[in-house]
Amino acid sequence: MTARPARKTVSGRLGASYLVVLGAFALTAGWSLVALRAAARDATTLRSAFVPLLTSIGEALSAQNVLNAQLNHITSAKNPADARQWIETARRLRPLTLQRIRTEAALGLAGDLDRSGLRQHVERESAGIEQALGDHAATFEQLYQALSRGDEAAAERARDQLVARETAAAGRLRGLRQRVDAEMSALTLAAQQRERRSIQLLVALSLITLAVGLVTSVYARRVLRPLSVVTQRARAVARGELTPQPVVATEDEIGELAHAFESMVAAIRQARAELVQAERLATIGKMAAHITHEVRNPLSSIGLNLELLEEELALSGTVPEAAGLVGAIKLEVERLSQIAEQYLAAARRPQPQLARESVEDLLRECHAFLRPELERAGRRSEIRSEPDLPRLDLDEAQMRQALLNLVRNAREASPKGGTIGLLAFALGSAEPGRVRRVAVCVDDEGPGVPEELRASIFDPFFTTKQRGTGLGLAVTRAIVESHGGSVRCEGREPAGSRFRIELPVPAVDQPKK
Repeated sequence: MTARPARKTVSGRLGASYLVVLGAFALTAGWSLVALRAAARDATTLRSAFVPLLTSIGEALSAQNVLNAQLNHITSAKNPADARQWIETARRLRPLTLQRIRTEAALGLAGDLDRSGLRQHVERESAGIEQALGDHAATFEQLYQALSRGDEAAAERARDQLVARETAAAGRLRGLRQRVDAEMSALTLAAQQRERRSIQLLVALSLITLAVGLVTSVYARRVLRPLSVVTQRARAVARGELTPQPVVATEDEIGELAHAFESMVAAIRQARAELVQAERLATIGKMAAHITHEVRNPLSSIGLNLELLEEELALSGTVPEAAGLVGAIKLEVERLSQIAEQYLAAARRPQPQLARESVEDLLRECHAFLRPELERAGRRSEIRSEPDLPRLDLDEAQMRQALLNLVRNAREASPKGGTIGLLAFALGSAEPGRVRRVAVCVDDEGPGVPEELRASIFDPFFTTKQRGTGLGLAVTRAIVESHGGSVRCEGREPAGSRFRIELPVPAVDQPKK
């Protein structure tokens, strides 16, 4: 058994669309959060790592520049002792300043921030500066002794040596500051580039989210569009429009709703048609009762008197023309009696008394009964039946009446010398070797029924004959439908019509084919 594909529900598809929009929004919001965190991290790095380090280097360079200025003017100072005291204080604080630079580098430049080796460079350079400045303590002592002796030449030589070393140290501090400043500028530039990329990506993701939202809105509108069609169809049905319409082809609840709605409309249409037919038959019943009371009894008296008159004319030897006139009147009386019987049959519509019958036997009995009548009318007849047809639940009298109506219609439609065929055969089913229905057909060689009239010829009072009542086929359809079957008119090639009756086969009588 083939598995039925999973149904796509409207709620599921709209939920999936909502999830797509939610996913796009989550992606945009997530990227915005990442970008904000990266910007905050860069700002924190600048504030906590580079700014303190750069400040410490700047303080050390400023102190070094001031120390150089004091050394340049110490030989010409009015009070060299005060200058000496300031210089010695600066020399004692300088190792602490350089140590703070190394501490700031160790604390701030850790992990990913030290990709360029800045921390090692700062530690190595500050240690080198401290070592270089600590190696000329003897030269400072020579300067101070020369100043105390008043040996100006010796003092200037010692001062020049110290100024050269201190200037070199200041240059190294200036280079270290430039290196840190360059790293800080590079980090700032990278942060700016990341910010620009983040803004661009954020704008792109926002546009994508907007596009996804628009596409999802269009998709949701397309999914729900069949619902508006069903709504319009319901309004049309409420106005009385019961013409069948194509069902909305969707594999969801809306498609099922449309299919169920159209099935309901078809049921209403059929119920209305049955109601109209029932009203017509009720009218026929009233007419039949009136005909039974007002026409049938007088017709019986007229027929009896005509028989007596016919006998009197035969005994008296009256001219043949009078006997012919009496015979014509008798035929018309019989026709009126048949019309009255048709009205009565259409009005009664008795429930069939079903019994298990053979279709072949029923067809042969009808053919044997009608063959003389057909031969007198100049029509040939033939019967064809498949062997071993299943037995059906039939009311033999009613079904015989239905076949008589069809054969007599075929007699009137066929030209003289034409052939009327009675056929019976089984209709197959999806299950091999099983029969579900049996078809009984009456064929003629007449001009045929136009296709636009085939659905109307079974309605009461509808007729294409000049002297017809329009009740014979209506009675036939009522009989067939009371047996659970159907009857329809089909065209034949090259000419003629086929009236096809299909009757169900009982479930307990399913012979193997």
